[in-house]
Amino acid sequence: MSSENGRSGGVPEHGEQLALIRESVREAKAKAPKAKPRTWRGAPLAKTLPVARVLVDKGPVHLDRLWDYAVPEELDADALPGVRVRVRFGAGTRNVRGGRREGGGLLDGYIVDRVAESDYQGPLAAIAQVLSPEPVLSPALYELCRAVADRYAGSLADVLQLAVPPRHARIEAEPSPAPLPPPGAPEPGSWVRYPTGTAFLDAVARGDTPRAVWTALPGPHWPQELARAAAAALSSGRGALVVVPDGRDAVRVDAALGELLGEGRHVLLTAELGPEERYRRWLAVSRGSVRAVVGTRAAMFAPVRDLGLVAVWDDGDSSHSAQNAPHPHSREVLVQRAVHEKAAFLLGGFGCTVEAAQLVNTGWALPLAAARETVRAVAPAVRTVGDVDDSRDAAARAARLPSHAWQAAREGLKHGPVLVQVPRRGYVPRLGCERCREPARCGHCAGPLEAGDADGALRCGWCGQDAPPGWHCAECGGSRLRARVVGAGRTAEELGRAFPSVPVRTSGRDHILDTVPDRPAIVVSTPGAEPVAEGGYAAALLLDGWALLGFPDLRAGEEALRRWLSAAALVRGQEDGGVVVVVAEPTLRPVQALVRWDPAGHAMRELADRAELGFPPVSRMASVSGPPGDVADLLAAAELPEDAEVLGPVPLPVTAAGRPRRPGDPPPGERWDRALLRVRPGRGAALAAALKTAQATRLARRDGEPVRLRVDPPDIG
Repeated sequence: MSSENGRSGGVPEHGEQLALIRESVREAKAKAPKAKPRTWRGAPLAKTLPVARVLVDKGPVHLDRLWDYAVPEELDADALPGVRVRVRFGAGTRNVRGGRREGGGLLDGYIVDRVAESDYQGPLAAIAQVLSPEPVLSPALYELCRAVADRYAGSLADVLQLAVPPRHARIEAEPSPAPLPPPGAPEPGSWVRYPTGTAFLDAVARGDTPRAVWTALPGPHWPQELARAAAAALSSGRGALVVVPDGRDAVRVDAALGELLGEGRHVLLTAELGPEERYRRWLAVSRGSVRAVVGTRAAMFAPVRDLGLVAVWDDGDSSHSAQNAPHPHSREVLVQRAVHEKAAFLLGGFGCTVEAAQLVNTGWALPLAAARETVRAVAPAVRTVGDVDDSRDAAARAARLPSHAWQAAREGLKHGPVLVQVPRRGYVPRLGCERCREPARCGHCAGPLEAGDADGALRCGWCGQDAPPGWHCAECGGSRLRARVVGAGRTAEELGRAFPSVPVRTSGRDHILDTVPDRPAIVVSTPGAEPVAEGGYAAALLLDGWALLGFPDLRAGEEALRRWLSAAALVRGQEDGGVVVVVAEPTLRPVQALVRWDPAGHAMRELADRAELGFPPVSRMASVSGPPGDVADLLAAAELPEDAEVLGPVPLPVTAAGRPRRPGDPPPGERWDRALLRVRPGRGAALAAALKTAQATRLARRDGEPVRLRVDPPDIG
């Protein structure tokens, strides 16, 4: 089965795969010392390797270990490493690190290994049932999930819930298709626009493991470029994995792969498929029938055989960070896979995060970018307009647009659709006092007042109560309101009045458009929901830039630039008359980076600032949040690295009753504290291990309430 270079010369079919696993177990049994005959409640046990080490699918971190179980002789043939089993947890089970527990019920789990003896000399509970003979937890997937759990101070069971989809017995009974032979190496296509693009594809096709941070050129070509990189890995006889932020991006890359490779060589893995279809496709990947995967965040764990390329697109998008504990980020998971599975690595996007800049700065990856003259040719012209720009045109004032933005929209509509990006959805999501700019608050719960529709009625965004007439500012006594951030709905209404003969369409969380035709129209969209225009937009207006730049977070500038670049990349190039107008202070660093179309330079300068201040990714951080006493107890109990710096604890804002809770917010009305812990590079593993051990000890002793741990928190502002 192996070729001279050590690569697999072919992929075994599912039946052959099971045969290989059974053969390896038989070899291990033959080499294992003969154990004394044992019985479980009168039933004989397996004669060789009668002990299974089982990972119980139970989330608490203090139970994050393997447990020994006896293997009945009747289950010997099916109780192979990697299969799902059902065990009685707590009834005579033996932890491989010690301790016997009594009582408990049936729980699901996975067999990780079969051994000849347990270090526990008493009776072991037996495996109750083999749920399926399908080996879904391969050694490589187990090691990956173990590494992710350790990095993020989490439970291995929690990571496995993200990595292995729920079982569907009917799907397992279906045969998977036979694998297709490797395709030929693809043509470079639009990769020729990058000086080192063709060389990267050639290296992947040869079986090498190049690593690149790719600053993509604006335009519609990036899905085809990702598809060609994946095809290059397939041509070398290896697998490929591409992870993108959302289902719309996944569909575009899926279509590009289908057009390039044909049917049967790749699968799309997204939540929109439904549990049964997703499990069917996941099994095809696990069995080796398919060697290429494109999908959203959960696909980062896809068990691709002989992985040759991992690629992640737009790693700055928050969708890449899992919402469930321990919150792994797809970029970091794919970095680990590239190292441990010896695969090529490609991190691409229109923008560039400081983490991507760190990979280049340390030499772990090389930059892959186009020449400046190429960027200037394909990028749209970018103009800046300050917030205080005076709109002399009456129609521009009616649409709340500065004169230059109004003129760009009017001229763009002569040639095609115009995109208008608004930071918030809704009608007027946030109102403030016109005199002192203080937020307008609800008298009942102090929530933000909003204008829900064109009738001008004010209501609270938290409790929903209507505000009484005659509002007055509590700070200065002013009685006039102004829109602090105007939503997409209100913007669309005002633009519709300003351009009465032009159709106005909106795209946002409630209804996202995929594409718009190449004809004059105004498309008002929130960031991330911009539809693709056939032939590109003639112009784009990026409104209320101060709202993005003023967000109280360390990543505010980076995130604003990323959202602007994603929208501007949909606009026609400067040679075709494409124009982008950004309404923000022109002298700010992110605005200047947009004008120059230099996301990598902006990221490098941000990285230098982070290094001077000791912020991530130059350092490693973790957050501990919870009730004040419990946070203090955990910090006191944790054996932190000697160089660890504790920042805080500080109180978190109290969540008002009725306000929507974000992940990590305290329960309504409760006071929580948060502490940040910082260590130098290379000490992140020690910090995560110390926090995990302290959390496990507190849970085992039932000392207080569990606190929330998050390694590499996305927001530290």
